[in-house]
Amino acid sequence: MRVLAAMSGGVDSAVAAARAADAGHEVTGVHLALSRSPASDRTGATGCCTLEDARDARRAADVLGIPFYVWDLAERFETDVIDEFVASYAAGRTPNPCVRCNERIKFAAVLDRALALGFDAVVTGHHARLDADGTLRRSVDPGKDQSYVLGTLRPAQLAAARFPLGDSTKAQVRVEAAARGLAVADKPDSHDICFIADGDTGGWLRDRLGSRPGPIRDAETGATLGAHDGTFAFTVGQRRGLRLGQPAPDGRPRYVLDISPATSTVTVGPAEALDVHQLVADRAAWPHEGVLTCQAQVRAHGGVVPAEAEGRGDALIVTLGAPVRGTAPGQAVILYDGDRVLGGGHIRTTSG
Repeated sequence: MRVLAAMSGGVDSAVAAARAADAGHEVTGVHLALSRSPASDRTGATGCCTLEDARDARRAADVLGIPFYVWDLAERFETDVIDEFVASYAAGRTPNPCVRCNERIKFAAVLDRALALGFDAVVTGHHARLDADGTLRRSVDPGKDQSYVLGTLRPAQLAAARFPLGDSTKAQVRVEAAARGLAVADKPDSHDICFIADGDTGGWLRDRLGSRPGPIRDAETGATLGAHDGTFAFTVGQRRGLRLGQPAPDGRPRYVLDISPATSTVTVGPAEALDVHQLVADRAAWPHEGVLTCQAQVRAHGGVVPAEAEGRGDALIVTLGAPVRGTAPGQAVILYDGDRVLGGGHIRTTSG
């Protein structure tokens, strides 16, 4: 089988490519250049997609003895991921760019090009498992499981995907990388949004959207408690950085309950007002009929709660068996049956 290995410059993708080669596949490595103006060097675990990452990917390919190329997808990435990220925050939503990148870059733009060039599949270093029948499952390493950011992929996309690391822990991957002589064996993982290297999401958005001042209001009294420079700096469930002018009468902390870009208003209130019992999501992937009993996860590193899910038209209706606090429109909801991924979508609305 001819496979294209997406090599980010990290340890996971390097070992995934190595395992694909060990399995007898004809492997070609490709690094995705996603930034129009990449930084030269990476700072610890901050960001990725630097020139250093590209060099690390090339060196890993050399050690493995596989062909290596760089594909410039910066324009596509900016349109499909960055521009949508900005538009979502401007509209009061909280998107997950990693989910969109997998949907539209790695398993759309890259996959389409790979298949057109005669490759049979795309290999990545995601920590997830894929059964022979195309069923996506959690990684055996719960601390590194990445099935959440893959859960909105459609069956056709998963059919041409390969995830060689799903049966290994991250510690095992690093030991293997060292044994193979890969210099990235001890390279830190990237933890921040790849295109916001300094981690200052609010400042980055302000540079693109400008100052849009407005009030911060109390949900219970309607009183104005403070002011802000733009609703894009807030997300539902946020507690820190509100800079309120007066404490709550009961002394308890306030949280962001609602964001209204149309009126440039941020509404805050008590924690219990954040409880969500039902949500409606845009159906990215839900190949099921009727109501399914399952578990729902609404954050990449969050836990699961019992749920019932049903596809209705273009919507996915999820009723939660236990309230989830601080769920924001724009986030992904992924549904599971044990370690098996049933599918998911992007949250459109929530209700208490």
